[in-house]
Amino acid sequence: MSEKSEKKQLLHLVLGGELTSLDGLEFRDLEQLDLVGIYPDYKSAEVAWKSKAQQTVDNAHMRYFIVHLHRLLDPASTSGHDD
Repeated sequence: MSEKSEKKQLLHLVLGGELTSLDGLEFRDLEQLDLVGIYPDYKSAEVAWKSKAQQTVDNAHMRYFIVHLHRLLDPASTSGHDD
């Protein structure tokens, strides 16, 4: 078996945008949402998230998030810790 097939694929989405308020999670303009990409594991998603977050550090309303897609696709997987 190859190393790739031994490691379970756990998809993660990185996205961001400008929020309407600093203490909320509502995006100001959904059409301006930055869909950074989908990654095969948390570690690679975290690298992309960190890069985008650092690029927008001067805008307090701009936030980037990591979404655990694998948990949405397979709710039974939420019992384990994948990070």
